[in-house]
Amino acid sequence: MLPELAAELGIGQVRVTAVGSHDTAASAVLAVPAAEDAHPVAFISSGTWSLIGLELSAPVSTPAAHEAGFTNEGGVDGTTRFLKNVAGMWLVSESIRQWEEEGARVDLGDLLAAAAVMPAHRFRIDPTDPAFLAPGRMADRVMLAARPLEGEDEHPRTPAQLVRCILESLAETYREELHTACRLTRMPLPEQLHVVGGGSRNALLNQLTADALGIDVVAGPMEATALGNVALQARTLGAVPGGHGSLRELVRASMELERFSPSIPAR
Repeated sequence: MLPELAAELGIGQVRVTAVGSHDTAASAVLAVPAAEDAHPVAFISSGTWSLIGLELSAPVSTPAAHEAGFTNEGGVDGTTRFLKNVAGMWLVSESIRQWEEEGARVDLGDLLAAAAVMPAHRFRIDPTDPAFLAPGRMADRVMLAARPLEGEDEHPRTPAQLVRCILESLAETYREELHTACRLTRMPLPEQLHVVGGGSRNALLNQLTADALGIDVVAGPMEATALGNVALQARTLGAVPGGHGSLRELVRASMELERFSPSIPAR
């Protein structure tokens, strides 16, 4: 820290460590508890939005990658996060906000439990539609946009039906985007997908994602951004030796992770 600034703040000399930024991506991906021999590492930093992609050793700057909407973002230790930002729990949280403004009392856990027992594959939306970017009356917009699948002749009518539609649509979007990332990088589909961040606690979405992709989903840690940040600072200060593998091994040993295996063949 500059001496004049340290003097002004009265804190003396402070060592500043540059951590992985953008923090909710680079630091979070650093805390993905993948095995050291996993290549590539497939991840979703899941929350309001979903950052889905692969950790690579070099950028993919082809016209096809550009047209598909993927970006190359710098990661820790010279890695590249080849990813796409798509919709996430924003659709659910904004729908809940509408219902609460209308006077309903909504508990997210109860709502997800009700959605889990709803009949599957009845409705779909395109979660990446720009029509869902703005806040306000999200439930109404999702309901109107939901298209009935074969054998259906109505729109979702209840909050549980609506949330089931949103989560199934997100899972299929994850499948499409991860397959696209693998095609663009000429890599096979990884054996597992790591979901970190707040969305990793959504067991229903994790299971739907595993079913859609036909691979295991490893959920956690929820506070991946903070853990990646702290882990990199610890390594910088000499408390943790080694590279990516050592830091991720530390995360694996420190956290309880949950694994979701496909319950049905991938469609």
